[in-house]
Amino acid sequence: MRALPLPEAPPRRHRGRSRRLLIAATAAISLPLGMTTALSGTAQAAALQCSVDYKKNDWGSGFSTNITLTNRGSGAIDDWTLTYEYSGNQKLQQGWNGQWSQSGRTVTVKSPQYSTKIAAGDAITAGANFSYSGTNADPTAFSVNGTRCNGALAAPAATLVSPGAGQVYTAGSTVELTAEARPVQDGATIEKVDFYSDTELLGSDTTAPYSFDWEDVPAGNYSIYAVAHDSNGMSSESVPAGIQVTAGPAVVVTPSQLGVRQGETASFAVKLSKKPTETVTASVRRTDGNSGVSVLNGEALTFTPENWAAPQTVTVSAADTGSGAATFTISAPGHEAAEVKVTQLGGDAVAGEYEDRFLDLYNKIFDPANGYFSPEGIPYHSVETLIVEAPDHGHETTSEAYSYLIWLQAMYGKVTEDWGPLNESWQVMEDYMIPTAEDQPTNSFYDPSSPATYAAEHPEPSDYPSAINPDIPVGEDPIADELRQAYGTEEIYGMHWLQDVDNTYGFGNSPGATCQGGPDEEGPSYINTFQRGSQESVWETVPQPTCDDYTFGGENGYLDLFIDDEGYAEQWKFTNAPDADARAIQALYWAEMWADEQGKKSEISGLLEKGAKMGDYLRYSFFDKYFKEIGDCVGASSCPAGSGKNSAHYLMSWYYAWGGATDTDAGWAWRIGSSHNHFGYQNPMAAYALTTVPELEPKSATGADDWEKSLQRQLELYRWLQSDEGAIAGGATNSWGGNYGTPPSGTATFYGMFYDEKPVYHDPPSNQWFGMQAWSMQRVAELYHESGNADAKEVLDKWVDWVLGEITVNPDGNYQIPSTLEWSGQPDDWNASNPGDNSGLHVNVRDYTTDVGVTAALARTLMYYAAESGDTEARETGKALIDAMWQHQDDLGIGIEETRTDYERFEDEVYIPSGWSGTMPNGDEIEPGSTFLSIRSFYQDDPQFNKVESYLNGGEAPTFTYHRFWAQADAALAYATYADLFGDE
Repeated sequence: MRALPLPEAPPRRHRGRSRRLLIAATAAISLPLGMTTALSGTAQAAALQCSVDYKKNDWGSGFSTNITLTNRGSGAIDDWTLTYEYSGNQKLQQGWNGQWSQSGRTVTVKSPQYSTKIAAGDAITAGANFSYSGTNADPTAFSVNGTRCNGALAAPAATLVSPGAGQVYTAGSTVELTAEARPVQDGATIEKVDFYSDTELLGSDTTAPYSFDWEDVPAGNYSIYAVAHDSNGMSSESVPAGIQVTAGPAVVVTPSQLGVRQGETASFAVKLSKKPTETVTASVRRTDGNSGVSVLNGEALTFTPENWAAPQTVTVSAADTGSGAATFTISAPGHEAAEVKVTQLGGDAVAGEYEDRFLDLYNKIFDPANGYFSPEGIPYHSVETLIVEAPDHGHETTSEAYSYLIWLQAMYGKVTEDWGPLNESWQVMEDYMIPTAEDQPTNSFYDPSSPATYAAEHPEPSDYPSAINPDIPVGEDPIADELRQAYGTEEIYGMHWLQDVDNTYGFGNSPGATCQGGPDEEGPSYINTFQRGSQESVWETVPQPTCDDYTFGGENGYLDLFIDDEGYAEQWKFTNAPDADARAIQALYWAEMWADEQGKKSEISGLLEKGAKMGDYLRYSFFDKYFKEIGDCVGASSCPAGSGKNSAHYLMSWYYAWGGATDTDAGWAWRIGSSHNHFGYQNPMAAYALTTVPELEPKSATGADDWEKSLQRQLELYRWLQSDEGAIAGGATNSWGGNYGTPPSGTATFYGMFYDEKPVYHDPPSNQWFGMQAWSMQRVAELYHESGNADAKEVLDKWVDWVLGEITVNPDGNYQIPSTLEWSGQPDDWNASNPGDNSGLHVNVRDYTTDVGVTAALARTLMYYAAESGDTEARETGKALIDAMWQHQDDLGIGIEETRTDYERFEDEVYIPSGWSGTMPNGDEIEPGSTFLSIRSFYQDDPQFNKVESYLNGGEAPTFTYHRFWAQADAALAYATYADLFGDE
């Protein structure tokens, strides 16, 4: 048997609730905002850009200086601090227009209390007197808030003037593209402006006013933006505008979805996409849904060759009672009709406002022109293509994104009473992310008594390939037979974790196909990356197909980069990220509750049955990788093989994986669990759903019992890993180092498993990203809200107390939450009957962030906790966070600029063993000395790559405003959650 055992990847002291939450004195702010868990860069505020002009008047024994600090960036510099150093013995005497101080040769100037902010493009001047003897050389380096001034070139500014976001055209039309561009760096000039549709260059202009006529545009949805290039080789892109081009003349509506409160009215606008040759009358009528919403004014609209482009208003009204969505169809002779979905919301003002925000974001996410989805309806990881995180390209996707789609549609059903989109989204997931029988063709040969052949994990990519060792004992798989009996199939019902949606790499390993279809294959393609130890970052991975028939790669495809075997066999293999499947089940819990309240549970009964099935198979994440016994498992040869359930840790581990031969005559298949358990992957809410909702209870003989044990075990894990301050530390492993090694003496244990400060991946350390805290605690908070679980409350009481002291929210929309955490010490050995206090385990917040998705998850955690506990501060802080995010809206959703210093790693070398060579589907050579970029040459054609290239050549770190699907979905969910929990208070 040639089984490939797959993946391996995938202090500030406690201060109590120090009041860092700053809320406007006038009550609420009045307002008109995987696997990414392996983030390689921290989403931070936009890069500060500045210049300093230093002038002095020297009289021999002393001098005066005037320092002019100019803000060269696009955002304000708040609470500025300027620092520089002298090389001689200059001594500060007095200063003005700033708070001056000196320590050794370092001079610090802090903003005066009366002038703390420097607006974009503005400057301030501060002065001081100094004494000195000897030489008086000018300082050569200045920094503001830790950022070097005058050291990096500033990129130009670009603004797309037309088309406007949401404009609609008719196929064959000419779309006039215009842009404004200006240099930001002194002395620079604009050399050209490029116009793009997604990644396609449409045209360029070298002289102002910058424009290009895009002629004979075919029907479709397009994301248009401009890229300005200056004489310094710097460039930047404008905010994109989504447009629609219809096949023929069409009715155009704005917006296509809106909410209206009980007893009130709302409006939408109607126009035509093309000038008609004669007068056209458009009619507006309700064609489906809630009869409590009706047209008040504008049932018939007249458009002439003169007024066709001028929007006309339709006003709808809602009855005093009732809720739910109504569909209005606007039709006109000879024109493609349009639809508007109007949702009647509750009469409560708070609920209405926050449900409005949910619908507004939902509409932006599902606007075809905004680019969140593929033609198949698959959510991309991000709208933007150039992004490297756990997915190494923006138009890949993850099972995480699918699970957020399910969750988003569940909430949509709650708000609108329309459950069709949830059913459709689950079908998309089933069609494209759950491998079909054709994708896993040899499962019938799987032998539960011999699940896989052992191969050790190693820390470094250079330790690979890892030798297969059939002499190492492995345990038995105790759930395979009962799953087969329960569902009458050999196939696994779980999502694969990674998909190349646009087939950018070119493997063409599309769902349901027979292995590779190649670069010309259209549509989604299954791929794999991480597979070479805990130190392998995304920058060091070699992408490979999930079905390797040696079409690409080297002599043995990609297999011999990972596994050292006497012989290789063509094979398929898939990897499941358990937190994603659990999130989808978690969403179904809420869908069942909301649909039942509406009397519509029958509309999702089929989904509940599928969720129960997914949960049953998700138990593969409960087991040691090779089904060895749990506890004190040291030594691959001596650690006993498991039997029955003694190989189950009952935690949600980092992955489970399965595979087999592509040759149906070969007669083998394999399955593995994972020995590594990260706290961030636990989902006690999913366990609660699978054990308390009858329709979600697994059908297998022991499925429900296993999930009951898992619920308790997960809560115990949180308690064991909770630091003295309150944050949750890394995790536990049954296989130290991935090879059942010997941990350091004194390592703390949890049911015999060893404490691992940074389980699963080390570059960056997997315990550092605060997003894991927010994600995981949100699930605990939901459990507490729904069940009042005392163990959940104990963990949350301490965690919330810690995190509230680490949040800052200002009335102007600026805010910060923790980003990177640092750890010291370890927990006490676990004693379930007498848990320790973990006084030796500590956390420190190293830096902070404005990450949209993490902020939303944190806010939702605080909301659910507050709703059950009555904690006023938690509720106020959660609300303040989502109100602050709302002030960062753009045409695509909520966007906050971030700096990616980690993009210097585009040139990181990817380890390839000596003597190995092969090719990627596009012909990129894979050989010793290859880099992340060299085996992904397609990135050099990305319209935003010039920013990375400039950075690699010594320029400033690039900034991006990313629209990650999961983050936008989490933000939308946060607004609807607030309406649900607090709308009637």
